Amino acid sequence: MTEQIRFFNDDIKYELRNKAAVRQWINKAIKKEGFVLRNLHYIYCSDKCLNQINRHYLRHNTLTDIITFDLSLSKKEIEAEIYVSIERVRENATTYHVTFRNELLRVMIHGVLHLCGYKDKAPADIKRMRKREDYYLSLRSFL
Repeated sequence: MTEQIRFFNDDIKYELRNKAAVRQWINKAIKKEGFVLRNLHYIYCSDKCLNQINRHYLRHNTLTDIITFDLSLSKKEIEAEIYVSIERVRENATTYHVTFRNELLRVMIHGVLHLCGYKDKAPADIKRMRKREDYYLSLRSFL
C-alpha cells in the first residue's frame, strides 16, 4: 500500500502551500516516532463545521482547532482523518502572536503526535507535547 497524505476542504476554501514539502515533513515525523504511514487526510473546515463534529462525536459543545480520528488497524500504523478549523487557527495565531502558517503547522503536527500516542490533558503531558511540537517545527525546511 502506498502512503498518502492528502488535503481536503469541507465547508471552506483553503489551499495549503508547499504540499510536497509538508508531506515530507509529516512523514519524517511519523517515521521518527516509529510509526508507518498508511493514509492521513487533513480536512480543513470552519469553526461551525468542527463544532458540529465535536458535539456529534465527542459530545463537547466547545470550539477547538483540531479533532483527530484514528482509523488505524495496527498500533504502529497511521491511518487517520484530522479536521482543522482554519478560523480557529487564524484566531489562535493572532492570540499567540505567531504567523498563521506557523500555527497551522503546529496544529497539523499536534494531530500526528496524538496519533503517535502523545496526550495533552495533564500539565506534564501538555509540556511533553509542546516540546515535541517545537522539535518538529524546528525540522521544517520550508516556509
